[in-house]
Amino acid sequence: MSDAPAPSKSERAYAWLAERIATREFGPGYRLVLGEIAKRLDMSVVPVREAIRRLEAEGLVTFERNVGARVALADPHEYVYAMQTLGVLEGAAMALAAPHITADDLDRAEQVNRRMRGLLVHFDPHQFTVLNEAFHRDLFASCPNPHILDLVERGWARLNNVRDSTFAFVPSRAAVSVDEHDEILRLVRDGASPAEIEHAARQHRWRTMNAYLENRAHPEPHHVSPTTRNTP
Repeated sequence: MSDAPAPSKSERAYAWLAERIATREFGPGYRLVLGEIAKRLDMSVVPVREAIRRLEAEGLVTFERNVGARVALADPHEYVYAMQTLGVLEGAAMALAAPHITADDLDRAEQVNRRMRGLLVHFDPHQFTVLNEAFHRDLFASCPNPHILDLVERGWARLNNVRDSTFAFVPSRAAVSVDEHDEILRLVRDGASPAEIEHAARQHRWRTMNAYLENRAHPEPHHVSPTTRNTP
């Protein structure tokens, strides 16, 4: 019995890319630069382009004018629903947590936000997203209502399930987000009313969602480094 024929270059490129998308080595928003991929696989760009078109047909990759090919969100509609819900829940959690947040908690969150600001120069969407979650957790973790906390945790899990990484898609949102973090910290430090804190936290989440929706309609011509790992 003869051996099975060796896979074509296009098939090899497809399998290589599909594996990295599945394991989130290439996360949402990761820009697929044909020349870089072809060089890593020691082949021309033609089979790589064929593989990317196949992935695009399967909904794993999007191709946008002035941007090129990049890894897609699994379900943009589910992302929007999750962000709307999390904005409401997290706003409530932060408002209830505010009286219980210590000076150490605020200092830790402020330090995280400074690290996020430091990433803006050579933007790393994966690391920025990791720090963003840490910042938010520092401010809602003291919420005394376990039911709301449970719902917030479910909201974060749902975002992970749809492979959210908004900052990879809309890098211009990152700097604005850091400024909004500073404002939320100021409100908590100054003893603002729960309603003010809840509103600021909710709008902060929804502005990120709206930035993503706007970018889907009018994509930003940006570049995500092929060496950057963008996972949620």
